[in-house]
Amino acid sequence: MLGPRPPRARFRALIAAVCTAVLGAGLLAGAGTATATDATTTATAGPAATAGSAAPRAGSNVVGYFTNWGVYQRNYHVKNIETSGSASKLTHINYAFGNVTGGKCVIGDAFADHEKAYTADQSVDGVADTWDQPLRGSFNQLRKLKKLHPGLKVIWSFGGWTWSGGFTEAAKNPAAFAESCYGLVEDPRWADVFDGIDIDWEYPNACGLSCDTSGRDAFGNLMSALRAKFGSSNLVTAAITADASSGGKIDATDYAGAAQYVDWYNPMTYDFFGAWAAQGPTAPHSPLTSYAGIPQAGFDSDAAIQKLKGLGIPSSKLLLGIGFYGRGWTGVTQSAPGGTATGPAPGTYEQGIEDYKVLKTTCPANGTVAGTAYAHCGSQWWSYDTPATIAGKMAYKNQQGLGGTFFWELSGDTTDGELIRSIG
Repeated sequence: MLGPRPPRARFRALIAAVCTAVLGAGLLAGAGTATATDATTTATAGPAATAGSAAPRAGSNVVGYFTNWGVYQRNYHVKNIETSGSASKLTHINYAFGNVTGGKCVIGDAFADHEKAYTADQSVDGVADTWDQPLRGSFNQLRKLKKLHPGLKVIWSFGGWTWSGGFTEAAKNPAAFAESCYGLVEDPRWADVFDGIDIDWEYPNACGLSCDTSGRDAFGNLMSALRAKFGSSNLVTAAITADASSGGKIDATDYAGAAQYVDWYNPMTYDFFGAWAAQGPTAPHSPLTSYAGIPQAGFDSDAAIQKLKGLGIPSSKLLLGIGFYGRGWTGVTQSAPGGTATGPAPGTYEQGIEDYKVLKTTCPANGTVAGTAYAHCGSQWWSYDTPATIAGKMAYKNQQGLGGTFFWELSGDTTDGELIRSIG
């Protein structure tokens, strides 16, 4: 049902290692209200490297999303990637998002992308934009960032939750779609900024914000056309579902067949649970493994990784996803997962979701489950990753031989890059 899973004996042999690695990393240090049950839950969280003989570091890709709308209310700019220290940790930036409409790739936000003028104090290199320069906005700032970090690659990501509906039309003529995307990504004004394309189709032959009925082969046909057009010198990647439930979204599409065309996949191993189920049960949105009482079988990171690997997708083409934010409920009286709620907890920009940089002080983690953290403060219940739980997930990444790590998204981290420093 869920694809190959590590043998139970292996899990038992690794329980002590998880206790040592996670608790030793200080996951519960200072939490104050963690219980014996919390610690036991952590101890049975799932696979990790054996204590004293950590698995060799696997793929070293570190891919962080930068959102073009973040330059507005969030006041997060490309310069912040540098000042936080994140730029020196990143191997790739996914620039989100370009739109998909009329069967083509199109600009998502022209002002933020390439028109916004930056003052000297806002600019990566301290040099202000001029009124007559050919390229401004985040694209020009990314160009400047790449000059400071010559090894850094930038990938333009298209689609996302809001704009994925456009892929249905694009799938009718993959070659024309690929042609439009190549023309946009390689536009002479910013061709040097981008090193490839990322497709975030939520979800082919399944439902997200809208439903797609293009068939199991549509995604592969699209990726094949993109690879043919972009060639081997450009990166072609895709964010894909992590729904490993029987008959779920992984089963709806031939991701294994399409894997030959991508450099890697980003299985979105977060947002498994959240306050769209307003009354609960409360559950961590990014569990590393399953746990007793999980609301939906197959909704955990390990289940997704094992199912994708079981389909024949190489480990090196799978990156582990991390959320730099939490999801939460209000009206919760139970500290442990599985409690009832009355609705989504308040958030700075949207109900039910909040950045790590806010939650670490407003609702500090005081429990762990399935390799991630949760917090019960007042009537609110949140789940999110911390530096210590990310360290545990990195041990899993290495043990599984994955190609690296990706995360959503840069502005959720602290100003000194607390979370990204835990990725390795």
